[in-house]
Amino acid sequence: MTTDPIEKRRLAALKLLGILDTPPEERFDRLVRIARQFYGVKTALFSILDEERQWFKSKDGMDVQETPRSVAFCDHAIRQDKAFIVEDATRDPRFRGNPLVTGDPHVRFYAGIPVREPGGFKLGTLCIIDDKPRAVREVDLDVLRTLASLIEDQLECAVRESSADDELRVSHLSRAIQRAQNVFLTSDNERAAFELMLTDLLSLTGSQFGFIGEVLYRDDGAPYLKVGAITNIAWSPETQALYQEVERRGMRFERLDNLLGAGMLSGGLVLTNDYSNDSRRGGLPPGHPPIESYVGLPVYSGDELIGLVGLANRKGGFQPRMADELAPLLQTVGTLLERRRLYQEKREHQRNLEKAANFDALTGLPNRRRLTELFEQELFEADQRKGTLSVCFVDLDGFKDINDEHGHAVGDAVLKSVAERLKSAVRAHDVVARLGGDEFVAILRDVNDERVYSRILESIRQPISYRHFVLQLSGSMGVTVYPDDDADTDLLLRHADQAMYAAKESGKNAYKLFDLETHLNRKERVRVLEQIGQAIARQELELYYQPKVDFNRQCVEGFEALIRWNHSVDGLLGPGHFLDHIEYTEYANRVGQFVLSEAVRNLIHYQKQGLPYSLSVNLSPSHFLGDQFIDDLQAAIAPLEPALRNRLILELLETTALDDTEKVIKTLLECRALGVEIALDDFGTGYSSLDYFRRLPAQEIKIDHSFVMDMEGDIEGEMVIKAILGLSKSFGRRVIAEGIETEQAHRRLIGLGCDLGQGFYYARPMPHDQALGWAQSFQWPFSAA
Repeated sequence: MTTDPIEKRRLAALKLLGILDTPPEERFDRLVRIARQFYGVKTALFSILDEERQWFKSKDGMDVQETPRSVAFCDHAIRQDKAFIVEDATRDPRFRGNPLVTGDPHVRFYAGIPVREPGGFKLGTLCIIDDKPRAVREVDLDVLRTLASLIEDQLECAVRESSADDELRVSHLSRAIQRAQNVFLTSDNERAAFELMLTDLLSLTGSQFGFIGEVLYRDDGAPYLKVGAITNIAWSPETQALYQEVERRGMRFERLDNLLGAGMLSGGLVLTNDYSNDSRRGGLPPGHPPIESYVGLPVYSGDELIGLVGLANRKGGFQPRMADELAPLLQTVGTLLERRRLYQEKREHQRNLEKAANFDALTGLPNRRRLTELFEQELFEADQRKGTLSVCFVDLDGFKDINDEHGHAVGDAVLKSVAERLKSAVRAHDVVARLGGDEFVAILRDVNDERVYSRILESIRQPISYRHFVLQLSGSMGVTVYPDDDADTDLLLRHADQAMYAAKESGKNAYKLFDLETHLNRKERVRVLEQIGQAIARQELELYYQPKVDFNRQCVEGFEALIRWNHSVDGLLGPGHFLDHIEYTEYANRVGQFVLSEAVRNLIHYQKQGLPYSLSVNLSPSHFLGDQFIDDLQAAIAPLEPALRNRLILELLETTALDDTEKVIKTLLECRALGVEIALDDFGTGYSSLDYFRRLPAQEIKIDHSFVMDMEGDIEGEMVIKAILGLSKSFGRRVIAEGIETEQAHRRLIGLGCDLGQGFYYARPMPHDQALGWAQSFQWPFSAA
C-alpha cells in the first residue's frame, strides 16, 4: 500500500474516473492508431497505471492487455512533465535488464507523453514503442503530444457526459482550434490531420459517429464529398472491408438524395433528431449501425462551401445552437482547408507546367524538348561506357487514312495505343518520345541484334480495337547508330528520319539502317561546306523570284525570293543541292543575312519606282531558332522605312514552328514588333494544334503544294483545302496556294475563295529584272501561254 499522499490522490482520481478494465473505445483506439501510423513504429499504447499494474486501455501492435507496473517504462514517464524518451533500452542501465527488453516485445525505443485526467493527475501515458533503436528530438514528438491532449479531451468529455453537461466547454474548443492549426501547419500527413479534427469534433459534441471531408465538384457542377476521415465502423465483414478501402484510397459520397447530400446542396445546417422517420434518410453503407440523430455542419472559406462535417448519435440529440458554438472551430478548419487547397493547386499547377513543357499531352511521352535533354544524357552515358545508341525514327503507315475516315478521336486513340506498344516493346531504360503527328523516336542502348527493330514494328502491326472498330496500320522506321554515325542529336535525328523515308520508299512496313555514304554522301557535304564561304564572298549566291498572284485584286501581289548558287563548275544550283548541307552551321546564318539584306535592297528599289510589291523570304530553321536571328533581322531592315516593313514577309515552315513552340511564338512576336509580316509555309504538313494555330502570330497561310496537287480528282484533297481556308478565314489570315500547275487548279482555288496563288502555271522562279518585266506585263484574266 503506497504511503505517498500525492500517489494516493492520483489513484483515487483514477478510481473515480472509472476507466480501468473497461472495453476498448473507438475514440481512444483511433488516436493510438494515428500515433503508430504517423511514427511508423511497431507498437502504440494508451496505458493506465494503477497501484500494481500497467493496463492498456487502447493498444495497436501489442498482444498482452497488461504488465506489472514494476517493469513499466510508463511508470518513469508519469514522474515528469515532459516527454520521456529512451532511444536504445539496451544501452540504458535503467532498462537493459528489463524483461520487456530482454524478451518479448524486445523494446529498444520508447517515447511517452503523460496523460492527465480532468482533475490534473497523471493517470498514464500515450507512448510509442519499437524493436529498433531510434534517435528523436523533443520537437519530433509534437504530434504525439497533440494526440495525448486529445485523449485528455476525450476523458474530459466522458466526465462531462456522465454529468449531463450539454454545453461545449470553451477551453476544450480553444484547444481544438490550436490543434487544428498546429497539425495543418506542421504536418504533411493529410490523413492524420483529418483524423485529429474528427476526433476533436466527436469529443466536443459527444457524438458516436462522424465524418469530415472536402466538398468538390464534378464537371457538370454537381457537388460530391471526398471523405478525409470517418469513424471506424468495422464491426462486420462488410464494414471492415469498407473502412479499409477508405483508409487505402479515400471515399467519395456522390448521392445527393439524402441528409448528406442535402447539406452539400443547401450549404446550410442539416439536423434531425428522428432519423428513422426523416424522409431524407438513407445512403448508409451496408452493415452500418443504426443512426438516431444527425447534424450536417457546412465548412466555408469566405462564401465558398469547401467542406462538410457530419456527426451522429449524440446523447440527447443535436440542437441548432451547436453550429454557433462550433463556428470558431469550423471557421478555422475552413481557413486551413483553403490554405492547403491553394498550396496543392499551386503545386499541381507547377507540375502541370513542367509536364506541358516536357511531355506530349496526348500520349504522355517525352516531347521534342524533353527528348533533346534525354538524348544528350544518353550520348554522354554511351561515351562513358563506350557503348552504342540506336536512334529509331518511326512514322506510321496508314495513319492519315484512319484519321480521315474515322475522325480525330479515333486517330488520337490509335496514337495513344501505339505509344503504349512502343514502351512495351523496349526496355525500361530506353527512351520513347513523340515528335508530333504520327512520328515517334526510340533511343535504344547497346542493341546487339537487329531483330529488336523488327519486334518494334511487329508491336505496331497488331490490330487495334477501339470501340466497335478494329484498325490495322504499320510503321516505317529509320535507324542510325551512334558512334558509327558520329553526329550531334539534331543530325542523328535527321539521319534516322532520312532512313525512315528510305523505308517508306521501299514499300513501307519495314526498317532501314542509315548509310552515311549512300544516303547523306558525306563527301558532298564536306565539299559544300568548303566552298560555300567563298561563294558568299564572291557573290555567287543570287535570289530568283516567283510571282504571287492576287485573285481578288487580279494583279501581281509580290514575289517569293528563292536562293540559287551560280557555281563556278556545276552551274546554277537550286537550294536542294546545298541548303541541307549548311543547315546548323555558321553558313546558315550568313546565307540568311544575305537573303534578308537582298530582299530589303529590292523593297527600297520598289519604293523608289512606285511599285507596290511585297517580298517573301524563306527562313533557315537553324538561323531562325538561333539566338542571333532577331539581331540579324534588325540590322537588315534598318534602312527600311517603318511603313514599308510590312511588305517584307518571313516564311517559316510549319514543321519548324512546331520545334519549340514557346520560343517560336516569342521570336515571331518580336518579328511582328519590328513591323515585318509572317507566313506559315507548307501548312498542313506539321500537325499544328488548333490552340497553336490560334496563338501563332502569322498573317499568311501557305497551303502546301501536295494538297493542291491532290485536289484535282480527289474530293478529300479538296476538303482539306476547304478546311484550311475556313480555319484561316475564321482567324483573319490570308491564304496563298503554292504549287498551282494547271488552269483547272487555278480556277477551282478562285472558286473556293483562296486569296493568292503561286506556281509553274503562272511562272517559274526567275532573275529579278525578268520577274519585274513579267509582272508589268501581267494581265487578267490570266491564261498560261
